Amino acid sequence: MKKFSFRPVFNAAKATGLLAWQTGRLFQQVAKKALDTVQEVLRAEIQKGNVQLVTDFLTDKALPAAKALLLERMATRLLLRIGLRGALATNVVGWILPFVLESLIKVGVRTGLFAKLKSNATVADTLHRLDELKMATWKYINPDAGSGVELVTDDNISKNNLLPSNE
Repeated sequence: MKKFSFRPVFNAAKATGLLAWQTGRLFQQVAKKALDTVQEVLRAEIQKGNVQLVTDFLTDKALPAAKALLLERMATRLLLRIGLRGALATNVVGWILPFVLESLIKVGVRTGLFAKLKSNATVADTLHRLDELKMATWKYINPDAGSGVELVTDDNISKNNLLPSNE
């Protein structure tokens, strides 16, 4: 049985002048930029009136030429956003963009969002659903590390009796 070693990862991080713990933060930054780029391209297509194209792209039913065009736009914008040059930039885009798209599709299938996209064809509703998909995908890619942080609203406060009583 071959034993897996993290030595190549640490050597690569050291060669770039980074400590091993810093690469996680960089991955999060690049993943966030990739998710924003995907969102930007899909929103632009929806605003042009190509709701069906976006739905077909996300459900893997689009024509190969349409897929290639959207992927090329995403890759180009991501290359500009990450600020790297040359082979390193294309390598980073080559592994982060498929990861983000795969995560986006997994979350969309798991939450049933694609069925909602197909049923409602209005542009405003589709843009809202796309924003929901982006937020859910970001939670999937970068989960809360067990801190238990919750958004406290007025309803939660009154239900849980967190307000001090005046008795």
